[in-house]
Amino acid sequence: MAFTAASSSSKREMKSRFGKKPTLLGEKAGKESCCIFRVPPSLVEINQKAYHPQIVSVGPYHHGSDHLTMIEEHKRRFVRSLFGRTDDTWGNLDLCYQAVALLEAEIRECYSETSRFGSSQLVEMMVVDGCFIIELVCELLDSAKRDPDDPIFKMDWILPILMRDLLKLENQIPYFVLQKLFDISVPNPVDTLQILILKFFSYSFEKSGPVGANVSEFEGKHLLHLVRDSFRPPTSRSQSPPSKFNKQPIQPAMKLKQAGIKFETRNRPNICFLDVKFCNGVLKIPPLRMDDFITYFILNCVAFEQCYGRYEKFFTDYAAFMGCLINNPTDVGFLSDHKIIENYYGTDKEVTRFFEKVCKDVAFDMGKCYLYKLIEDINQYYWNDCHLKWATFKHTYFNTPWSFISPLAALILLVLTLFQVLLAYHPPKS
Repeated sequence: MAFTAASSSSKREMKSRFGKKPTLLGEKAGKESCCIFRVPPSLVEINQKAYHPQIVSVGPYHHGSDHLTMIEEHKRRFVRSLFGRTDDTWGNLDLCYQAVALLEAEIRECYSETSRFGSSQLVEMMVVDGCFIIELVCELLDSAKRDPDDPIFKMDWILPILMRDLLKLENQIPYFVLQKLFDISVPNPVDTLQILILKFFSYSFEKSGPVGANVSEFEGKHLLHLVRDSFRPPTSRSQSPPSKFNKQPIQPAMKLKQAGIKFETRNRPNICFLDVKFCNGVLKIPPLRMDDFITYFILNCVAFEQCYGRYEKFFTDYAAFMGCLINNPTDVGFLSDHKIIENYYGTDKEVTRFFEKVCKDVAFDMGKCYLYKLIEDINQYYWNDCHLKWATFKHTYFNTPWSFISPLAALILLVLTLFQVLLAYHPPKS
C-alpha cells in the first residue's frame, strides 16, 4: 500500500486527534507526587455514599456541587475567625494567597484528574478549604475560640458527617498546603499541625484504637493518608515470606473454633484494631467498633491503597483477613459474643455484607500481606490432625453439660464392670 504525503490540513487533524492529553486519569498519575484520586468506578458502584462527600467539599473534585452549598457558605466565616486572631488579619490572609500561588504547579501534580479550574480559582479554593479545616480543628479542640451558638458545633448531626467527609479520598487537598497555611495563620501554636489533626479525629474513632499512637514525624500526603498511617500495625512487612508459603486463606471463625482455636479480644491501651496476634492456638483480635465512620474510613483507606501503589496495603490486608473470618452472620455473632466486633452498624447480616464487598474487585496478594505469618500459623494449627481430632472429640462430648453426662455414665459403668471382673477372679479371702 502506498502512502502519500499528508497535507497540512490532515496533519492538523491528526495532531488534534492524537495530541490530546488524557484528563480523567492524567498521564503523570503514576508519579509519587500524585496522591489524590478519583475512586475506581467498581468501588463507587458498591457504596457511593462512602466515597462522595455529603455536606462539605474539599479540593476540586466536588467543588460547586449543589448539595454542598450549606457548608460552603460557612467556610469564609471560619477563615475570618482564623485570621481575626492574628495581628494583621488581611495582610496575613494575603500572604496565604501569595504562598499558595507559588505552589500551584505542585498542587496540580497531586491530583490524578486534570483540574478544570484556572489559577486564581484553584489558589482561592486551596486557601479557603485549607483555612476552614485549620479553624475547624482549632475550634473543636479549644471551645474558647468558637461562638457557643455556632450551628456547626451546636447541631449534633453536622460535625460527625463533616469528619467523615474530611477523610474521603476524593475530598482532599495536599498536606503541604495545610502546613503552609498553618505556619502563616497560627504563628505560636501549642502543638504541631499533625498532633492537632490527630487529636481532632480521635473524637470519632473512640474504641477503634489510639489515633496517632504509631506516628512520629510523619506528615502524610493529605489528611486521609496521615490518619491512615497513624494506625500502622507494628508487624513489619520488610521480610518477604518464604518461597514455599501456602497462600491458602484461613477458614471462617466458626470453623476455626471447631478446630480448637480460641478467640480473645486484645483490649489494651495503645493497640489499634489492625494489631492481630496468634499464639498457642489463641487468636487475639483487638475490638473493632463497626459504625458508619469506621466503615467509611476503611473503605477510603482501601481505595487509596489501590490507587497509590507506593505504600503497604495494611488496610486491604486487614479487610481481607476479616473477610475470611466472616463467612456468614453466625461468624459475626460469634465475634460479637467475644467482644471482637462491636456492632453499631446494623444487623449481623449487614456486617457480613460489608466484609463481602470491601475487597470486591480489589487487588490483594496473600504473600505480601502483613499478616502472612499469622495466617500461615493459623492454617498449620487448623490442619493439624491432632488438634482437629481433639477439638472434634471435645465438641461432640463436652459441648454441653448434657452431652458430657453420657460419656461420664459410660466411663463409670466401665469402671464398675472392670471392678466386678477383678472381684470375680480375685475373690476376697475369708
